Amino acid sequence: MCYDADSAPPSFTPATSAVAESAALTLTSGDGTEFAAFLARPARPTGPGVLVLPDNRGLSDFYRATAVRLAEQGHPALAVDYYGRTAGAAPRERGPEFGELPNLLPHLLALTPAGLDADLTAAISRLRATGVTEVTALGFCFGGRQAFRAAAPRFGLSGVAGYYGYPDALNGAPGPTQLAPGLTAPVLAFWGGADEHIPAAAVTAFDAALTAAGCPHEFLTFSGAPHNFFELSAVEHSDAARTSWQRLLAFLAAPDRLRPA
Repeated sequence: MCYDADSAPPSFTPATSAVAESAALTLTSGDGTEFAAFLARPARPTGPGVLVLPDNRGLSDFYRATAVRLAEQGHPALAVDYYGRTAGAAPRERGPEFGELPNLLPHLLALTPAGLDADLTAAISRLRATGVTEVTALGFCFGGRQAFRAAAPRFGLSGVAGYYGYPDALNGAPGPTQLAPGLTAPVLAFWGGADEHIPAAAVTAFDAALTAAGCPHEFLTFSGAPHNFFELSAVEHSDAARTSWQRLLAFLAAPDRLRPA
């Protein structure tokens, strides 16, 4: 697991916009599945929309708050849940035990690339309906892995950013490293140098695969930082969190900066 139920994102920059709307939504995927989402919309939009992809717990308060933080910076932000097909479209009704691994595992194992892609596509369409012309994906842990996958052209994203998304194959399923030849959108990735879940060799292999594919990317590894360093209570890693947030905002403003001139 990445974040506990009571985790919260840090805040390092003053708001540039009031939040005009923050509301729970139910979206419909391409296969007719209803799934939960949360939209935060700034009163004064000044940047692209952001698709927020949670860790494997799904849509929790951490990601609702992250969407609000982004809206405060002028970005319409939509956080999604992954478990509409197996757990319904009301994540607040599942109870805290849902997020514990023995209970979550059947739902996690039931996820498929096709289902995830359909949900992401529906969410991107909903974000575009707010009036934005560009959308960037931002994911954490499991969501970081999905954000990297979403650099494929079929999603039409301006860029993708991921915190500690495992890049290699898992249980025989190809990961972003194996999918790199088909990735084209600029990729910004944040890693913890002391992350026990993601070996440095896996990060190096992903870097090499993106380079070989010609996919523009930037990796930032923070020495001594653990897997979930971007968190309000992780005060000992606040410098890493602050730097990553500032770099993220710059990337949202100009993802094409990573492309060769």
